[in-house]
Amino acid sequence: MALARFVPVPTGVDLQLTLAPLQRGGPDDPTIRFEDAGVWRATRTPAGPATTHLAAQPHGVLAEAWGPGSEWALDHAPSLVGNLDPADSFRPHHPLIAELHRRHSGLRLPRTEAVFEALVPTILEQKVPSVEAQLAYRGLVRSFGEPAPGPAGLMLPPSPEALRARPYWEYHRFRVERRRAESIRAAARVAPRLEDTLAMDGMAARRRLAALPGVGVWSVEEVAARAFGDADALSLGDYHLPHLVSWALTGAARGSDELMLELLEPYRGHRARVIRLLEIGGIYPPRFGPRLPFRRLY
Repeated sequence: MALARFVPVPTGVDLQLTLAPLQRGGPDDPTIRFEDAGVWRATRTPAGPATTHLAAQPHGVLAEAWGPGSEWALDHAPSLVGNLDPADSFRPHHPLIAELHRRHSGLRLPRTEAVFEALVPTILEQKVPSVEAQLAYRGLVRSFGEPAPGPAGLMLPPSPEALRARPYWEYHRFRVERRRAESIRAAARVAPRLEDTLAMDGMAARRRLAALPGVGVWSVEEVAARAFGDADALSLGDYHLPHLVSWALTGAARGSDELMLELLEPYRGHRARVIRLLEIGGIYPPRFGPRLPFRRLY
């Protein structure tokens, strides 16, 4: 039986835009599904597995949940749909960003409060084409995950126990080499300590995440943006973002982390929002070289 709760939203929220960054396995991600009538999402909560359906309503969102973690999921639905996002304090002054903000006024930045769940696909995305990372994540979910509760037919993300129990070579069939496999297994061994970062201040939480093998600044910020809902998270070391920001804000096709930091400084506190708006707006610099190829592991 489903539990239901109405979540008041002070201003309108676009659930598709808001929750799109949680679709880590591409359009066929088995843990989340977007429909005209709402969004289905499967997750592991501290109280157990849950499937949530979120549907936009006048003045809010109707949340329904199934499974042992349904109460927890409903209690935290407001943060998931962006009620903790400080969007009202955003004051864009660049004409392009102001126009994107006006056009996508329903965008909020979600806080999933699921750190390990955000970290696994982030590790998979390290230094590989996005389509390869999405394929790997779908493979992990379908092979090591479990059916989610409720009527949606979704899969739960793999548990830490399931991922740490697999030797690194089992990850090869998902095109995941030993380095990333061992990073995932190391994170799985300390998964409860990772969830403890939700109660820490931002810097302390980042230090704990960065202490994991194979988890650098880029990965920490990717997790902070989703699990913590940090509107200022900025993924330094990204291959594409400096060029995206430079092209959008100066017209120069190539940028650097240093230039990106300089250009986004006026938006401190909302730098993750600016990046998200540019991505939604389809602002991509011209390409001057080939895309990263699929890699052979053996």
